[in-house]
Amino acid sequence: MTDIITLTGLVATPPRHLVTSEGLPITSFRLASTQRRYDRREAKWVDGETNWYTITAFRQLALNISASISKGDRIVTTGRLRIRDWTSADKTGTNIEVDADSIGHDLSWGTASFTRNIVNSAASTPPTDDPADATPHPAPETQLDAQPDDTEQGEATEQPEAATTESWATASLPVPF
Repeated sequence: MTDIITLTGLVATPPRHLVTSEGLPITSFRLASTQRRYDRREAKWVDGETNWYTITAFRQLALNISASISKGDRIVTTGRLRIRDWTSADKTGTNIEVDADSIGHDLSWGTASFTRNIVNSAASTPPTDDPADATPHPAPETQLDAQPDDTEQGEATEQPEAATTESWATASLPVPF
């Protein structure tokens, strides 16, 4: 059984990014998670103990972390918990690791700007021997440019400038407010 955990905390070390000889991107860093509680006698917030975690991410998430997360950032992460005991010479200890499924900035502490990764769907589609599949299909970006003409002749409509720079992936998303 796999335990799933969600953590919040501070990135305590610069994310270390590497690519294995097989081409697998891996990024890891240490996360410090300190519980805070309100002390009624002192009438102030006090820090509890700090728990330390090693966060590891693979593939596209690893690439995105290396470009987005820095030491000192407050983050939220969810992943699979692994607890490992270790022994080295005269020392013993326990490592608490999280194989991250997702990571993002903790927006309780600030703002962020999100940039969506656009994956070329033609590159991710496996080739087939079917001649019908050999017909080139227009890229989604070109389909966005085709707009229905529902205006009367001679009547112009204003398009916001941002609409021309949107990618096909975000253009179809509803605006939450």
